[in-house]
Amino acid sequence: MVSYLRSFRAYCADRLKRLAGAIMSLNDPQWGRHRQDGPPDLEELWRNFNRKLNGLFGRRGGDGEGPGGPGVRRLGGAGLIAGLIFAAWLASGFYIVYEGQRGVVLRFGRYVETTLPGPRWHLPYPIESAEVVNLAQVRTVEVGYRNNVKSKVLKESLMLTDDENIIDIQFAVQYVLKSTEEYLFTNRSPDDAVLQAAETAIREIVGKSSMDFVLYEGRADVAAQAHKLMQAILDRYKTGINISKVTMQNAQPPEQVQASFDDAVKAGQDRERQKNEGQAYANDVIPKARGTAARLVQEAEGYRQRVIENAEGDASRFRQVLAEYNKAPGVTRDRLYLETVQQVLSSTSKIVIDQRSSGNLLYLPLDKIIQMTGAQPPGAAAKPAEPPHPPEASTTRSREAFRSRERETR
Repeated sequence: MVSYLRSFRAYCADRLKRLAGAIMSLNDPQWGRHRQDGPPDLEELWRNFNRKLNGLFGRRGGDGEGPGGPGVRRLGGAGLIAGLIFAAWLASGFYIVYEGQRGVVLRFGRYVETTLPGPRWHLPYPIESAEVVNLAQVRTVEVGYRNNVKSKVLKESLMLTDDENIIDIQFAVQYVLKSTEEYLFTNRSPDDAVLQAAETAIREIVGKSSMDFVLYEGRADVAAQAHKLMQAILDRYKTGINISKVTMQNAQPPEQVQASFDDAVKAGQDRERQKNEGQAYANDVIPKARGTAARLVQEAEGYRQRVIENAEGDASRFRQVLAEYNKAPGVTRDRLYLETVQQVLSSTSKIVIDQRSSGNLLYLPLDKIIQMTGAQPPGAAAKPAEPPHPPEASTTRSREAFRSRERETR
């Protein structure tokens, strides 16, 4: 078909050149010399024009009679014009599909095929038509606003949450095409379907969430859930659209209650701050209390174990002493008495002196000396101990004690 069109174009161009040459030859400077006394003969000029026109189309004849007459020559000129119009009509079927696009060919309004990028041709209108669809273009739909966040559309942006609060949300949806046939033929207005599906999905998600979740910690989750639900709706409607991104532009309470909401937010922040302070204090006090309790428990356990061990040791010692007592009661009794007296006297500072024994005995304050010796530092142990009291007083008291013992003896 393409080679045929090219040969037909070459033929038409050659014929047009010949026709232009014939018309230019009419401008012959000798045309007025045929008749010197008047204007040129128009009939003769017309016959010459027809002769040359017939010569262009390969016809031979006289002045208008026979097969090459004026009627046939008129038909030849009309055929040339019709051929030119037909060639232009065929040329109107050429179109180009660029990279990232697809061409959709329709024959009498019915889908025929989808063409890939490159130069393409289809039967011209009204038999066939072609529509080029851009698959790589990222389209955007705005919900709750138009062109600017400040240009709000309240009927789209105001939504009711699960805790019966009203919030104002603006978000944008970006999408691309994944099927040209579904995009063009399945739905009448797929772009409006994206807008309606986006509004439906976000209203459903917001209606199942609390106000604080939508405004603060759950904004990313809301966008992700809306993306998933929106894609499911569009796939169910076979729109041929693939959602690429859902961006939350703004989410806030309505302007009428913005001041009150700010106060509530500040109160909530103060509450959280006090809770954090209380938790920090608890984290400081509770471990200390637990440590103290654990220490007391360990001390009590140690005391219990010590008492038990002491009791068991005393019981064992008593059984051993009992066995020895049964063997020699007198000796064992005296031994126990001496050990008991030694144990009692080892913890007292009193000095017992036997008055019945004769002899001069000088009383020394041994208890004080012992206390001073025990209180001295280790480095001072080599120094000689000095009596804490003057010798006169100690000597006097020792003499009085000796005299009183002598009286008792007498």
